Amino acid sequence: MVAPNIADVVRWTGGWLFDRTVAGWEVTVLVADPGDTRPLRILGATVLDLEQFSAAPVREAWPQAVAVASATYLSDSRVRDGVLECLDRGRTEVTMWGEVLPAELDHRVGSVQHRVSVAGRAFKGCALRAAGLATEVAGSVEVFRTGEAARMYPRYGLDLVPAG
Repeated sequence: MVAPNIADVVRWTGGWLFDRTVAGWEVTVLVADPGDTRPLRILGATVLDLEQFSAAPVREAWPQAVAVASATYLSDSRVRDGVLECLDRGRTEVTMWGEVLPAELDHRVGSVQHRVSVAGRAFKGCALRAAGLATEVAGSVEVFRTGEAARMYPRYGLDLVPAG
């Protein structure tokens, strides 16, 4: 996951993130401002500084999934280039969240949702409190936009279903 800050990740994706870690996914969150990492540790994620990660040597491994805050996509050309490369390759689940979907992606991503488990809602509530956010945003559904690979291939996006 890539986001401007920890609070953004917890608010928009906390339940999904927790449910994925419990399902065995290794979740790493890259944030521009790491600050207090406790809220994401509550959800089971590893937190890295986006700048330090970006400065590291190029890795050979390709991620199975990438989730990006639309605000980070719009503000960071490195993130934007990475998302577009993932979409072009078509083998990586690309998921986005946020208030504004970049217009250039309108035709490449579709709306999906994740039904958050009861445990996911509980842990998201704890993470929200730790981040100093209101706990009422810990609802039973989180809405995202995802690329074609997640909608076309059953091995991707099993926890994401078309919104509607």
